[in-house]
Amino acid sequence: MRIAVVTDSSSYLSKQEAQEYGVHIVSLPVIMEGHTYHEGVDISTADFYEKMRNMDELPKTSQPSLGEMDKLYDQLADEGYDIVISIHLAATISGFINSLHTLAASKTNIKLVPYDSQITIRLMGYLALQAGKMAQEGLNLDTILSRLDMLRATIDENFIVKDLTNLVKGGRLSNASAVIGNMLNIKPLLTFDDETDEIVAYGKVRSEKKAYLKSEERFRRAQAEAKFPYRLVVLDANDPKENDRWTAHLREEFPDITIEQSYFGPVIGTHLGEKAMAIAWMKDFDRV
Repeated sequence: MRIAVVTDSSSYLSKQEAQEYGVHIVSLPVIMEGHTYHEGVDISTADFYEKMRNMDELPKTSQPSLGEMDKLYDQLADEGYDIVISIHLAATISGFINSLHTLAASKTNIKLVPYDSQITIRLMGYLALQAGKMAQEGLNLDTILSRLDMLRATIDENFIVKDLTNLVKGGRLSNASAVIGNMLNIKPLLTFDDETDEIVAYGKVRSEKKAYLKSEERFRRAQAEAKFPYRLVVLDANDPKENDRWTAHLREEFPDITIEQSYFGPVIGTHLGEKAMAIAWMKDFDRV
C-alpha cells in the first residue's frame, strides 16, 4: 500500500523539506482588500505584514476549495497511491479539516484520511514530515497514525501577542475579555487549551520581559516533568531580530535541547498580529 502525505501552507515547511519527505503542500488563501493571495506562492511574509500594517480592515483567511483538494487527491491516486493522510490546522480555528471529512466519504479511488493536528505552524509541519518519513519507510497506516497521535499528545505552546485586536476581531480568542490588556499594558499569555484546542489566555503579566520569563518557566516545568527530551521552536510574526535574540538566550538556558527557528506566515499572522512571538514544543522525534 502506497501512502501519500498532504498538509497546508500554515505548516511553514520549506520546499526542500517537503520534497525530501514527499509531503504535498496546499496553499491557503489570504484575502486583502479584495485581492486573493496564496500563502507561500504569490505573497512573501514580509510583504504581507507591510500590507496588513496599512489596511483599515483585517485580512481574511479562507480554505482551499474542495474541488482543488479533490483534484489533488485524484492526481495522487493516478500516481499509484492507495491512501492519503491529509494533515491540517486545528478544527477549532478552521473548518477545513471538517470539510475534508465530508469529501472523504465520497472518495472511491483513494482512501482519504483527514488528520487534525490540533495546532498549526511548524509543529504541524513536524507531524507531516514524520508521516512522510514513515510512509517512505513502508510503515502501514495504523502505525503511522499511532505515532502521530503520540507526538501530537506531547505538543504545547506559549504565545506572546503584542496586540490582541486581531485575535478578538477574528473571533479566535475564546476568552476575549483579555483584550483589556491592550489598554493597561497587560500582556496575556496564550496557549491552545488542552480540552478544547481553542486559543485561550491563561495568565497575564505587566511587561514583555515578564511574558518571556513566564513562557520560559512554563517550558522548564514541562521539560522537568517529561520522561523524554523536547524539541523547541521559536516563532515570530515579522520580527526576526527578536527571534534571534530569544533563540540565543534559550540556547544558553537549555543547552541540551534542540532549538529551531520558524515564523508566523500570512494565515496565522492575520490572527496573531505583527510582532507576536511564541515558543512551541513537542517530543524530540530525533532523540527517542
